[in-house]
Amino acid sequence: MPHSQPFSLVSVNGSPRQPSRTGHLVRAIADAVSVRIPVIHEAIDLGAVSGPLLAAPGRADLPPEGEALVRRIETADILVLGTPVYRGSYTGLFKHLFDLVAHDALAGKIAVLSATGGSPLHGLVTEHQLRPLLGFFGAYTVPTTIFATETDFTDLQLSNPAISARIDRAASEAARLLERRATVVPSPVVLARTA
Repeated sequence: MPHSQPFSLVSVNGSPRQPSRTGHLVRAIADAVSVRIPVIHEAIDLGAVSGPLLAAPGRADLPPEGEALVRRIETADILVLGTPVYRGSYTGLFKHLFDLVAHDALAGKIAVLSATGGSPLHGLVTEHQLRPLLGFFGAYTVPTTIFATETDFTDLQLSNPAISARIDRAASEAARLLERRATVVPSPVVLARTA
């Protein structure tokens, strides 16, 4: 049975700066997904909403607006995640957000991973940092990740066709996974009889 309602897509820009290359990259990925499947997109720019998060050392300490933000991530069908590379990894702000997410809340969710950095040497951050983080939560990450450097942008806009091609591939992978998940009918559980 086809999915009759739009999927919920939440994008997370882990950059503390606004505007940022990471924000534009995340938006481009979310837009690419949205032309393939119907979605309702909510964008979270951590640089703009960090106050309620950073003031909370744990989930129980979150103010209502921080709790609502974390719940949006936990209830999304698909996540588009992006972070600039700081000290060889994702930003502290990005990590703190996921420290607040319930450990089982993302199980079975679909995620597209992306990052920006100053050098191609940081390109494996999506594989060595982001994919294990989402694996901990039990999320399905699409095979194609996107990493962009400063030279892939012109005036904060993506200008490298190779990056655009990777975005298209990742978006197609995410759309196929979502559609497949929406049409799978659970098999009935058959209990074995014992004599």
